[in-house]
Amino acid sequence: MSIKTWAARLWAARIDRQTKLWSSRPVESQLSVFNTLIQKAANTAFGKAHDFASINSYEEFKKRVPVMDYEGRREWFERNASGELNVMWPGKPLYLAKTSGTTSGVKYIPITRDSIPNHIHAARNAILAYVHDTGKADFLDGKLIFLSGSPVLDKKNGILTGRLSGISNHHVPSYLRTNQMPSYPTNCIEDWEEKVEKIVDETVKSDMRLISGIPPWVQMYFDRLYSRTGKLAGELFPNFSLFIYGGVNFEPYRHKLEQSIGRKVDSIELFPASEGFFAYQNQQDDNGLLLLLDAGIFYEFIPAENYFDPNPPRLHIGEVELNKNYALVLSSNAGLWAYSIGDTVRFVSKNPYKIRVSGRIKHFISAFGEHVIGEEVDEVMKKASAQFGLEVLEFHVAPQVAPPSGLPYHEWFIEIENPPSKEEEIAVFMDELMRRKNIYYDDLISGSILRPLVIRWLKPGSFADYMKSVGRLGGQNKLPRLANDREIANRLNLS
Repeated sequence: MSIKTWAARLWAARIDRQTKLWSSRPVESQLSVFNTLIQKAANTAFGKAHDFASINSYEEFKKRVPVMDYEGRREWFERNASGELNVMWPGKPLYLAKTSGTTSGVKYIPITRDSIPNHIHAARNAILAYVHDTGKADFLDGKLIFLSGSPVLDKKNGILTGRLSGISNHHVPSYLRTNQMPSYPTNCIEDWEEKVEKIVDETVKSDMRLISGIPPWVQMYFDRLYSRTGKLAGELFPNFSLFIYGGVNFEPYRHKLEQSIGRKVDSIELFPASEGFFAYQNQQDDNGLLLLLDAGIFYEFIPAENYFDPNPPRLHIGEVELNKNYALVLSSNAGLWAYSIGDTVRFVSKNPYKIRVSGRIKHFISAFGEHVIGEEVDEVMKKASAQFGLEVLEFHVAPQVAPPSGLPYHEWFIEIENPPSKEEEIAVFMDELMRRKNIYYDDLISGSILRPLVIRWLKPGSFADYMKSVGRLGGQNKLPRLANDREIANRLNLS
């Protein structure tokens, strides 16, 4: 046992004790965070505008600060990004995380000196939770790769600006730096396809033990390794034992990734975003994600079905129910206030509080009132893949409201490794499963408002070509699984 693995096990035990302490007092932990946030921000421009100095309760906060997304608070974010002091949090942001939104264009999310530890410590603690849960730490003695965006940062009004993954790269702990791959010059390459080739050059003969990244881009890395060597990743890297991922539901990618590895490896799911690091999987036998209740973020939850109501209910951690979809709203030490991030979550445990990410509040299909959500299509795709042995690489679902003939339908674009042999049977299976999962969809089919779903089978690389065409190939970019319009579908139909 190396000194590094020995120290990791001791540190993991310490973090586990701390985690059990705050997670056993969920309401108290969140109330403590709430009070600290309000007190610290009382003298900021936002705090003065909403009279934080007189807020003595969460109920009072709800009356003073309405829930809004980036567009709703654009004026405040722009003041923040201009370099003005004390706008939403004391001082000015340490970084601006540049991200793109479906309606807001480019967004600049503040990361402050107080909030950056949340991003770094949560990622560290996720790994240490794995070490404590399994007793495994040998992966720390080999090479580790974090497939991410470029760490090159620009400046906007004197504030360092870049993608979250690039910002985080500057805060990788020193004890991991000597093991980290790829090299800094390679990581700075902007063109994703060129970057992957260079990463293969650098890693193909290395002792890779931990691989981290968004599943579709990790899959591209594995594909390039195989085309270069003719070997599966698990054969090429015999000590590869831990896969860390986040950003998208892993299940639709699991079969193909496991095939590309050639064996099963342990995995850790994370729930990070530019706005904060919210949760991680802390047990291998439980896929629930532990919600971080003491990390400078105060959470609110709006029942998904009420999100677009004029005055929807806002709940704190002590008021949520299991197995119900909630829109996630947060206030944090990054200077975000009653901010709707657009994700929906479902609680799978309350002792401790654990969640699953169920979709996006704006990524749904409800052209006819069916309100199909991401969790439903992910589950249908997962079961169809298992039933028919499909090697699904990626997929996207959109409504076809005005077809040239016949009734409207849901159109599934599925990128697959090899052409399926039972196309009609697969479509029937998936449609029947969708009808069982969503009663509104079932009613529309039964009432002859919609006809059963239609599948368009796409060749490998189709979605990568689409992402490249819109300048979003690689890094932390994700393809929306669901859309209530045909912006993506129409481009795919032309390909």
